[in-house]
Amino acid sequence: MVPDDASNGMDPLRFSHLAGCPDLVHAVFDRKGGVSSPPFDTLNVGFSTGDDPVAVTENRNRILSYLGLSRALFLHQVHGSDILELLAENADPKLFWKPGMSLPTACATADGVVTDMSGLALVIQVADCQAVMMADPYKKVIANVHSGWRGSLENIIGKCVDVMTGRFRCRPEDILAGISPSLGPCCAEFKHFRKEIPQNLWQYKRLDKDYFDFWALSCDQLLEKGLRHDHIKKMNLCTRCSGDLYFSYRKAKKTGRFACAIGLL
Repeated sequence: MVPDDASNGMDPLRFSHLAGCPDLVHAVFDRKGGVSSPPFDTLNVGFSTGDDPVAVTENRNRILSYLGLSRALFLHQVHGSDILELLAENADPKLFWKPGMSLPTACATADGVVTDMSGLALVIQVADCQAVMMADPYKKVIANVHSGWRGSLENIIGKCVDVMTGRFRCRPEDILAGISPSLGPCCAEFKHFRKEIPQNLWQYKRLDKDYFDFWALSCDQLLEKGLRHDHIKKMNLCTRCSGDLYFSYRKAKKTGRFACAIGLL
């Protein structure tokens, strides 16, 4: 239960299997509970959107307060497939967002991050792309991945699992994964898919339209790395057709980014 003075009207979603893990906090925030003005109303966490930096700062601080953590990591996401391995011995304190900050002092360029550090929220910013949260409750290792369609083609999710199993010694069968609201098969249209998407992935295309099911692709990429089927959950919420609940770049190109966060207590 979040204290009333910390919620600010925020009512994020959670994955049931992650919510049952001790020493773990996570949340998929929507647009509610922030201070940004239209078209970024209200809980935009992206500095690169054109929003007022003062409002973005307040929104980030509200999210951190809601999670009950003292610091957060926001990546500079570039639609690539690099995974940041974040260890206590190599972590630059300048990378972390802390209450009272006005602007970030440094930012790591990557589209995924894995850590075993506690007291730190790993935050992915999205507006149609998937945020894929992962956790090994036994090794106390967490990850968060920004997987847009380009990242999906490069199998950034599978590469993140490789880091968890290789560098952090997690067992695939112990890893829990949750796929955030994102562009669904109802709206993921690719008119030039023959040039953009490899033929071996055309199996994820709808038969009647040039729309792709990237939720199914992500699930298959996780299964191929050895995750259990019942350890993979997706919210099945499309950002474009969910009204104004989530930011959607496909729906309104000038828009904000909503936050998907996971952390160890």
